[in-house]
Formats: sequence, C-alpha cells, structure tokens
Amino acid sequence: MKLNYSWDKATKDLLAGATVAGISLPQAMAYALIAGVDPRFGLYSAIVITFVASVFGSSSHLINGPTNAISLVVFSALAFVDPGARADIFQACFLLAIMVGAIQIVIGVFKLGDLTRYISESVVIGFMAGAGFLVALGQVANILGIKERGTGHQHVLLRFWLTVTQGGIPSPYALGIGLGTIALVLLLRQVTRRLRLPPIEMLVALIVASVVAAFFGWSHLNLDGSSILSVVGNVPASLPKPHIPEIKFWWVKEMSSSALAIAFLGLLEALAIAKSIASDTRQQLNYNRQCVAEGVANLVGGFFQCLPGSGSLTRSAINYQAGAVSRFSGVFASAVVAVVVLVLAPAARFIPKAALAGLLMVTAARLIDWKRLGYALRASRYDAGLVLVTCFTSIFISVEFSILIGVGVSILLFVPRASRLRGSELVVTRERIVRERIPEDLPGKDLIIFDLEGELFFGAAPELDRHFQALGERMRAEDIPFLVLRLKRTRNTDMVFLERLEHFLHEMNRAGRTVFLCGVRKDLAKQLNAVRFHDWFPREAVFLEEDVLYSSTIKAVRKVYELLRESRPASVAVAAGSNGRDSRFALDEEMTKQESLYYLV
Repeated sequence: MKLNYSWDKATKDLLAGATVAGISLPQAMAYALIAGVDPRFGLYSAIVITFVASVFGSSSHLINGPTNAISLVVFSALAFVDPGARADIFQACFLLAIMVGAIQIVIGVFKLGDLTRYISESVVIGFMAGAGFLVALGQVANILGIKERGTGHQHVLLRFWLTVTQGGIPSPYALGIGLGTIALVLLLRQVTRRLRLPPIEMLVALIVASVVAAFFGWSHLNLDGSSILSVVGNVPASLPKPHIPEIKFWWVKEMSSSALAIAFLGLLEALAIAKSIASDTRQQLNYNRQCVAEGVANLVGGFFQCLPGSGSLTRSAINYQAGAVSRFSGVFASAVVAVVVLVLAPAARFIPKAALAGLLMVTAARLIDWKRLGYALRASRYDAGLVLVTCFTSIFISVEFSILIGVGVSILLFVPRASRLRGSELVVTRERIVRERIPEDLPGKDLIIFDLEGELFFGAAPELDRHFQALGERMRAEDIPFLVLRLKRTRNTDMVFLERLEHFLHEMNRAGRTVFLCGVRKDLAKQLNAVRFHDWFPREAVFLEEDVLYSSTIKAVRKVYELLRESRPASVAVAAGSNGRDSRFALDEEMTKQESLYYLV
C-alpha cells in the first residue's frame, strides 16, 4: 500500500467496498450452491479469499472470491464423493482449495504467469458458454421445487434427466418464487442502469423474495421440520475459524487434474480482469505477484473452510465503477461481509433455494458472452472450432477437463497453421522495387529470386523440403545458374532449418549453381556463425538486412549481374560506362534494359 494513503482515499475505498459487499452476499451463497456445498462456505470465501488476495495482490481494483465458473468446476471435481456424504464433500472441497493454491503459488514463484496467455480466448468463450448451460441445468431442480436425483458418478445430463423424470411433482410456490426473482432482477437491472445506481439488483431481489416467502409462511418450518419451500437453512453467526481439512491421498489423486484446471482457469480469470481494468487506469501490474496472491488466497482459504476462488468480473467492475482507488477496497468489502454475517446470519435461513436458483439462472445467461460468442464463430474456422469443441466437451465430457481439452486442441490446430511456410518468386522492377512476380512479368534466364515467409522451425520441415526440391528441379531443368534466396520474412529458425539449408546449398554447389542469401537478420546471422556456417559458405554470399538505404535483395541481384558481366561481357556490356558514370548506376541501367535476366517466370 502507498504511504500517502489519505482519509479521502479511505472514504472512496470504504464506499466502493460496501457496494461490492452488497453483491458479494447473494453471489457467495449462490456460487456455493453451484459448487454443491453449504452456502456459509461461500460467505467464508467472500471474507477470507477477498481479504488475503487484496492484501497480497497487484491490482488496485480486482476483487477475489467465489466465482460462477470456478464453482462449477469445483462441483464437477467433487463428483467422485458420494452425494450423501456431506462432511466428506466439505473436507474434499477445502483440500481442493489448498491444492489449487499450492499450484498457483508455484506458477507465480517460477514466473510462469505468462503461460496463461497460451489459453486462447476462443477456449475461454467456449468454456463460459458450456458453463452457463450447466449452471442453468443444475438449478432446474431448485427452481421447480423437486428433488435432485442421481449420483456424482453419473453424467450431468443423466442426472438432469433422472431429476426431471423422477424428482417428483413441481411446486408452484417454488416456480413462482424462482420466476418472480428472475423477473425482478431483470426489471431492477433496467432501473439501476437508467438511474445510474450501483448494480445491487440481485441483493434487492433476493431480499424481496425472502420477505415474500416469509410473509406467506412458505419458508416457515412445520412441526415435522419441513416447509413449503426448500430454504437455505441455518447459517451460523460466526466468522470462519482455522480448520485443517481431512487429507485422504486417494482424494488428492482424484482431484489433481481438476486442481490444475482450476488453477489455470482461476489465474486466467483474475489476470484477464486485472488487465482489462488496468488498460483504463494505466496501472502497472505485476502478473507473477498477482499469481502468487491468488495462490496464497486459495491456500489460506482452504484452512478457513473456503471453496476455491478467483477474480470476479462483476464484483471487480463494480469496485472500479464505485470509485475504488486502492486494494483497501477489497479489505473493506471483506470486512462488511463479515459484519453482515455476524449480525444478519440468522435471517439467511429464510432464503428460499428457488430464489437463489433464479439468481443463478440470470447469472448463467450473463456468463455467456453472446456478442463475443457470435464474433468468434464468425471470425475463422479455427476460432469456431475451438469454441464448439470446448463448449461441447464441457457439457458432454467434463467441465474441468474442457479447458485442458480446449488448450490441447488449440495447440493441435495451431501447429499446422504455424508450420505453413509460404514461398513466392520475386522480381525487381525498373524502379528497383522488389515485389512478387505476376504472370505478365517476363521470364528470367539466369536468375531466380525466391522468398520464404513463415516460421522456420521443425514443424515447417516438410514445407521447406518441398520448396527446396522444386527450386532445385527448376534450376536444373531450365539451366538457371543463380538463385537469390530471401529470408527477410522468416522467424524462429532452429537446427532443423539450418540442416536443411546446409544440405540444399551443398546440393546446389555440386550441381554448379550459385546461391546468395539475402534478408538475413541479426539473429539468424548469429546462428550461422554459431554452427560455423562460414567455414564452407562464403561470407560475401550472405547479405544482411541492415542497410536502410539499399535493400539486401537489390545488393544480391547486383552481385549476380557483376558475375554475369564478368562471365559474359559482350552480352551485358554497359554502353554508358564509357562516359565515366559510376559503374553501380550503369549496372542499374543495364538491369532495367536486360529484363530477361532478372524478371522471373
């Protein structure tokens, strides 16, 4: 924190933090239900994880805590535990938070935070679309007031089918409260936007639904302990206490892949949100420090009965829009949630699950970025494929594995794209401009200028061999003695390329052909020196791309004409040379006259 923290800044942070707390309360309980755990653990997460991440983080506006996407993956990760063993589910959840935190700390300590940039935005969009669908699907039982059927070992679609067909008769009271909550949220959202009020429509709608249910007695317990509406239940009026979760090594084995997926997804969420806000505030972020902060928050949270969390898009945006100026806003938000839990926790038992389900239905719809989804589907087949693969795998296979599958598919699809090596023939115009050859250009008899463009790594080896083979066959068939090979637009050369190039140059030398390399950049020149390239290949045949006045390609072509003039002086005699003009300009003039010598087929 800055030392010049003033009362004015503290006031702004306090107001922003209180505003964030207003939306954190219903979201925390709702996201805990998504994860399949008690709502109080969501509130504990909104206290502990928010506090720790704000203290150790880098962003002044990022608010951490339970999130919808992370909670959905947590639910899937805990599916191996018997749904009836609630205590085991809770213990496994706390252990999962510790595992996620440990992985994120390692990522931050070893400065691997930039690895998250290899997760394509299309993968994230597809994951969010699938996650939104699953969130809505998971709340059907609550909003209909029926019992959820199936076990955690069964597929989510099968459990949904069993719930709908065997869950009992839908309750009109639950359906009315659920749909009414959705309608009220949508209505209040329009009002808050029009009046430019803080987006507290979810909190207000939840309070109204709870009051209505209590007023009509739908949430009151009968003598047998039942009620017309299923309610959240007792939330203890106490702060989270230190707790060492039970450790079973087979749990660790079962949850290891999920912990890795949650760790990367959490960092991706947090860093993307922090970057987005920092682009407006111009704040300099320390991404690896933020990774460590995310990890420490989850690690500490696991010892305080919290579920894994990450940066929240909605709460962070509210924090920024409400005027927060430092990380103290997150500390204040945590404190306000803690005070509310201590004072108002007994009232939470009257909250109908159908009302929370209505909030989650709205959240599910907002989770899907419809605009960006359509944009990605139209942008390219590559992006559309990633979106669809990630979305469908999250629904039909496993939501936590969908991120890993999406990343794997993106790599598989990207490598062929990256290995595409484009080759094109060039010409030098009368104005000494190097451009790609068109059909109207006259064919050359003594020189080919060939350009390579793309990534020259091992994946491009087949393409490179094809271009070299075609060049060799053409030069032999047409008896062309010279080749200028331009490497200006190549990148990331590796050993495979250097070996292929060396083999090609030796082959051309044995065939009596002369090859010049132009457009050689400094990094490639260093590689050539490192492999002792010039022990057998003349340095004067390599033209570096370093002269701002003259193109290395033009220099190489001039060199070819000098050699041609020496070998065939009568055919390329420069008439203007007798007038004493500079030989270089005379040669340029001859180049413009003898088009057949440098215009390519």
